[in-house]
Amino acid sequence: MKKNIAILGSTGSIGKTLFSIIKKNKKNFKIVLLSSNKNYKDLLKQAYFFNVKNLIITDHNSFNAVKSKKLKKKINIYNNFDDLNKILIKKIDYAMCSITGIAGLEPTCKIIKHTKKIAIANKEAIVCGWNIIKKELKKNKTKFIPVDSEHFSAWFGVKGFSNKEIDRIILTASGGPFLNYPVNKFKNINKKMALKHPNWKMGEKISIDSATMMNKVFEIIEARNIFDISYKKLSILVHPNSYVHSIINFKNGMTKLIIHDTNMLVPIQNTLLDDFKSTYITSKLDINRLNHLGLQKINFKKFPLVKILDNLPDISSLYETLIVSANDKLVNLFLNNQIDFLDIQKYLFKILNDKNFKKLKKIQPKTVNDIINLDNYLHTKITKLIYK
Repeated sequence: MKKNIAILGSTGSIGKTLFSIIKKNKKNFKIVLLSSNKNYKDLLKQAYFFNVKNLIITDHNSFNAVKSKKLKKKINIYNNFDDLNKILIKKIDYAMCSITGIAGLEPTCKIIKHTKKIAIANKEAIVCGWNIIKKELKKNKTKFIPVDSEHFSAWFGVKGFSNKEIDRIILTASGGPFLNYPVNKFKNINKKMALKHPNWKMGEKISIDSATMMNKVFEIIEARNIFDISYKKLSILVHPNSYVHSIINFKNGMTKLIIHDTNMLVPIQNTLLDDFKSTYITSKLDINRLNHLGLQKINFKKFPLVKILDNLPDISSLYETLIVSANDKLVNLFLNNQIDFLDIQKYLFKILNDKNFKKLKKIQPKTVNDIINLDNYLHTKITKLIYK
């Protein structure tokens, strides 16, 4: 029997990688829903190829553009995730949520009740709204699997073990384009240099986060949430060739290194398929890479933003939304050549140390709107703080 699946954010890199897996065995899957924000041209191509009957296009102009077209096939076009109740009458087998940014939080929460299994690639949703997501997962008995290579590998590594048996979970970081770049030349870093990641092909936003290592701050927060483990049991090691994705230290003296090739095919395919019985991808152990892991500690002079982790509470709070919003704003300013690379860390520390914002550490979000409203408020407030 075919598995019914939905892909939210299907025109992005995660969605496209998932399609490459599905294409190899179309007879096993039926895609019942796809979504995109503005990229309706690619969305329609996907819908035609996979014979998808339902599309959600959230951008109003793009939605209207499609509605005015004479489509080749009969397709239901929606503009809002509130329409999920009309589209998904019965629980589907699998949903991939890969809408980027805080905009992905609400769709992620809304689709949980409609699916038996959910794979979440939206970093911001897990960072800012995990306590809300967790309640929805429990309430609807929906299975969750993380998609990020580091979290998927750690999730795979700790299966069958309790937190009492785990001494430490270590996530690896490539070090990005500036691992070996002299710190006294960081003032000369420009957009082109910062976007040139040595190992991964990623979007502009996450490429800059990798260059500042802010992405690892987010990933440690994600790991704290996903594994319900103290920050004291989480750490980062720099690993330039990105072959080891996580390391699990157990209290019995044993250690696991979780390894897979430097691509997203492995974690994505294993969220889609049950019991890790995939025959889509096999790769031999790369002895050369294994013999040259080059693991090293973080240089905090180059990557001071990692120190943000030292002052985070061990509970979910609205402070995480502040971190995401402020970083988003600053990265956008850098990408638009409005601030320098070093200004990202300068202004981010200024914002996070503001006494008015520190109060957010004690406030837990209760609804998705708590997070969205704060994010909207912060985008205006942060601009004023930067240029104060």
